[in-house]
Amino acid sequence: MSGGALHLIPVGLGEAPPERWLPADVRALAGRLDTYIAENAKTARAFLKLIGTTRPLQEITIHTLTDKVNDGQIKTWLEPVRKGAEIGLVSEAGCPAVADPGAKVVDAAHRLGITVKPWVGPSSILLGLMASGLDGQRFAFHGYAPVDPAERAKQLRAWEQHSAKHNQTQLLIETPYRNAAMFATLLASLKGDTKLCVARSVTTADEWVVTHTVADWKKLPAPQLDKLPTLFLYLAR
Repeated sequence: MSGGALHLIPVGLGEAPPERWLPADVRALAGRLDTYIAENAKTARAFLKLIGTTRPLQEITIHTLTDKVNDGQIKTWLEPVRKGAEIGLVSEAGCPAVADPGAKVVDAAHRLGITVKPWVGPSSILLGLMASGLDGQRFAFHGYAPVDPAERAKQLRAWEQHSAKHNQTQLLIETPYRNAAMFATLLASLKGDTKLCVARSVTTADEWVVTHTVADWKKLPAPQLDKLPTLFLYLAR
């Protein structure tokens, strides 16, 4: 391994004081790095401004990890690390490389013999699972379900069948403005005794995590989810 390191630094999940979701040692580390790889440079700068940096923001290099970035470009970004430099990797929100394109940067680092250092911080997937009361031994995160209503309902039922067969918690997310539609589809598609958890805006002032059976959810007013980051989890019997 090289003398340098690629630091995997979690970013907040929403508006909340950084001391609530990022340890002091990690904030100090993030504030002293002069080079970052980020999915979005604007949000990366907002993160750095929030935690405070030892040098002006304009002096910090931020490489943007777009879909067009190839392995050769990533290798070029990481080359200084092989000579002893330190670089930070951040996501749009939560932990880098977990349900995040930053995974290909980490993969490249390992292939180059670069030390990879993961740091403690928020993950909506793990925090939602922790608070759900559903099975935390066996679970699967699927990202987004199909957008087409019929295909979405079909996929949700397929995951439900898999959940019942393997006693496995199913996790998914949706584009925030489509959360209400996703919630409605979940209620319409899943069996009444399937347990469904809604984990909204975890770690922020709008945090709300509630689990009921689908049958019980149908008796309650729909939760306010519009434009708020939400994780949906369910476990079938």
